[in-house]
Amino acid sequence: MASRRQALQWTCGLLPALPWLAQAAPELAELRQQSKAQMRFFGLLIYDIRLWSREAIDAQNWARKELALELEYARSLSGREIAKRSLVEMKRQGEIAPEQAQRWLTEMEAAFPDVQAGDRISGLHEPGEGIRFFVNGRLQRRISDPLFARLFLGIWLAPQSSEPGLRKQLLGSQ
Repeated sequence: MASRRQALQWTCGLLPALPWLAQAAPELAELRQQSKAQMRFFGLLIYDIRLWSREAIDAQNWARKELALELEYARSLSGREIAKRSLVEMKRQGEIAPEQAQRWLTEMEAAFPDVQAGDRISGLHEPGEGIRFFVNGRLQRRISDPLFARLFLGIWLAPQSSEPGLRKQLLGSQ
């Protein structure tokens, strides 16, 4: 966990925004936190989510931009359940063929381990290429499928998000 001093330095731009990213993908170390929000269910904090990018991200351009979404979990959750819920949320954006859904579920089950409070899963969007998933700063899996990447990030950023308030906090009021 970052100290208060490090948090202040990151906020002021004096340290790399995502220290894990500077080690894992040095070419992307200049990403900066654009926004943050909290996911709650029946009042219980599930995770904090942060949007990182080089430039401003909004409701119209997010799918075309290099960005990272970082989820810091506040409680223990099964990786398999995270994957299953992610697929349900991805389907809110449009129909996914059953064979494709099964392939994506298998990929996500490999990408998402069981998490404990304080664990972080980050998805680094590579427009036109796919997404890289990091768990506590270490590369876990790369999924080279631009459609998967867009639908996965759309869980939080697409107009069809089941959490419009969280989307608004991440993207602003556009």
